[in-house]
Amino acid sequence: MKRHTNLNRASIVFAVALFVFLAATGSMAQRRRAVVVHPARLPIAARHALVVRTGHPIHRLLPREVVMRPAHRTVLVRAPLRYLPALAWRAAFVALPPRERIVWQDTETITRDEEWVDTNYGVDGNGNALFLHLEGTAQLNFAEVTYENGNVQVVDFNEESHSAGTYKILDLGGGEHVMTVRVLAKSESDDTKLAVYLSK
Repeated sequence: MKRHTNLNRASIVFAVALFVFLAATGSMAQRRRAVVVHPARLPIAARHALVVRTGHPIHRLLPREVVMRPAHRTVLVRAPLRYLPALAWRAAFVALPPRERIVWQDTETITRDEEWVDTNYGVDGNGNALFLHLEGTAQLNFAEVTYENGNVQVVDFNEESHSAGTYKILDLGGGEHVMTVRVLAKSESDDTKLAVYLSK
């Protein structure tokens, strides 16, 4: 009888120990599943000296080094380049033209860690206005719009910060053949999307 009682006690102790072990194991598994793994940020691209050609109409101190973003589409300007006087820019929110009036668009995303980024866009199209759409907040330095005849119109953003929205960069009058657009900008959000549009 005593041996039977001892066996029952041993069975109960074993069952309790097994229950505690399984409960602890389950709790640890839940804690492991609750761990949040943040994706590693991409390494920052190498910085290069900012290239500003002779005759550039902005004479204030510009960033010495920038991250270069080449155009997704290579467009060659065969005419000699000539800078026009810089245009002072006044920021104002505008509505983007209807889709049927958009003849070209391209997008680049910059990050806060990159600091100043020299973004370039290959356009090669005719239109009467250029627009910039920001998703995020960015400090804008200047834009360069190069035409087919080699004229380069510089738009001076004066290094001011601008929030998300759509802005008109430049009116092109009766229509111009735009070859390239260059925008020097610095993201003040974790990342900022810069979308440039040419409309007719």
